[in-house]
Amino acid sequence: MIDALPFPQHIAIIMDGNGRWAKERDLKRTAGHEEGAKVVREITIHANNIGLKYLTLYAFSTENWSRPKLEVEFLMKLLERHLKDELPMYLENNVRFKAIGDLSKFSKSLQKTIKETTQKTLHCSGLTQVLALNYGSRDEMTRAVQAVVQKGMEITQESIAQNLDTQGMPDVDILVRTSGEVRISNFLLWQCAYAEMFFVQKFWPDFSKYDLDDIIDDFTKRERRFGGI
Repeated sequence: MIDALPFPQHIAIIMDGNGRWAKERDLKRTAGHEEGAKVVREITIHANNIGLKYLTLYAFSTENWSRPKLEVEFLMKLLERHLKDELPMYLENNVRFKAIGDLSKFSKSLQKTIKETTQKTLHCSGLTQVLALNYGSRDEMTRAVQAVVQKGMEITQESIAQNLDTQGMPDVDILVRTSGEVRISNFLLWQCAYAEMFFVQKFWPDFSKYDLDDIIDDFTKRERRFGGI
């Protein structure tokens, strides 16, 4: 029997339900995204305070471009504003920022903000907050294999892992999805090979640090066999 780790190193969250949260309150979908951004801050600070090392948040997928144009434009502006507004929080809390995904599809302005936020927090040694932006796991794995081939490396699990967007990061211990949906939607497929899954009924804007604590408590009581007995 292999005991569960006493505390997770890497938690990944699919932040789902912003639009439905807004609809239930007769608000525009954009209001849900605004509220969801506030929860990102709360969960990030709490995750750092309790000693988590990596928190990966699914912020914008490769499939999200198919949403209405006005909503996509709003999300891009919200993301850029969010990163600029959150820089003091990152620095005050010793949180390092990292982005994964194909960032080349974003505007030059947004790419610059992402790069600057990354560089300005490189020295931070607490939690690493990872935002998955224009991210899709199949796209990531395809790019990784292409990189392995271009470098003339042998295709192995190790060489692929070394060329993923998450290179240097531990695999996911806990995967959380809010809103009651029970699927992982092309998110960190490689990294979640042995993750413990938690599907929460609450929409993301209603998710709190207490919900995260309950999930971690449940995780520490589970047995992780990793294919063994």
